[in-house]
Amino acid sequence: MQISTLGKTNLKISKLGAGLSEIGNQLSMADINQAREVLNAALDGGITFLDTAGCYGISEELIGLTIPHRRHEYILATKCGHGIEEYGSAAWTADAITYSIERSLKRMKTDYIDLIQLHSCNTSILQEGEVITAIQNARDSGKVRFIGYSGDNDAARWAVESGIFDTLQTSFNLVDQHARLKLFPIAKSNGMGIIIKRPIANGAWGVTNSPSKYADSYFGRAQVMAADGPVIGSYWPWANEYIQRSQAMAADGPIPGGPHHEVMLALAFALFHSEVDTAIVGTRNPAHMASNIDMINAGLNIPEDTVHELHRRFDAHGQGWDQLT
Repeated sequence: MQISTLGKTNLKISKLGAGLSEIGNQLSMADINQAREVLNAALDGGITFLDTAGCYGISEELIGLTIPHRRHEYILATKCGHGIEEYGSAAWTADAITYSIERSLKRMKTDYIDLIQLHSCNTSILQEGEVITAIQNARDSGKVRFIGYSGDNDAARWAVESGIFDTLQTSFNLVDQHARLKLFPIAKSNGMGIIIKRPIANGAWGVTNSPSKYADSYFGRAQVMAADGPVIGSYWPWANEYIQRSQAMAADGPIPGGPHHEVMLALAFALFHSEVDTAIVGTRNPAHMASNIDMINAGLNIPEDTVHELHRRFDAHGQGWDQLT
């Protein structure tokens, strides 16, 4: 597994990270053995970066129930700020942040979190500063090692320009490329680590049929790289938008060079960019996790000309496309 350095944190992490939304939102406690298989498959295959969130269903609990004895083998990232209904406090307050971090530590049965990320709060909340002070206090107390922001568009730009955060997690894929123009250069100049979410655009590239048939074509083509479960509806509300963007870009004709498998093309495109330290892909299927790792280890080669053509198409079609949050 290829290893990178996560910006100024100097943490050594795998280029392929494991996103744990799927195991948290699509499994139940009755599926704990399946979750154990997924997580151990990731670690056994050389993945060292696990990304979750307090609001990802039972994801944090499953980590704590299955792999706490392997804590020294992985860098653990989670997110905070909302999803604390049982606490009774409003979201995006210092109390909410403190409670969420304490809850994450208990759930995941760990004494520290490597990276805590504010989970997509808006610019006004960032500017007010209360939540930033709260995560800084958690860092200063030793409960977390580094602080980051996870989000998109103007709020991500504010976080990057502030110089406060160690890392940025943001959307980037071949149909959602604004980050390479608006975020990557500044983030790297500030020494930030860059974590990419949705690197395969939920398998949307190459889908030319109707959105109602997206699930079938998605699983038939992308089973080794894609997250499992329903892709139409509330769980992935951006799925239809990704399809429309893919169709607009694909209308310019075949893409020269690069992997013929659409999902391999998408992942190779994301990882081609040197600014990207890790790309997180999720699955609830242990066999798919192992296949993801095999694909990365076999090498994802993409010609520079292919990347430039994908840049050109996005620049031509995507001026009105925001990052999808």
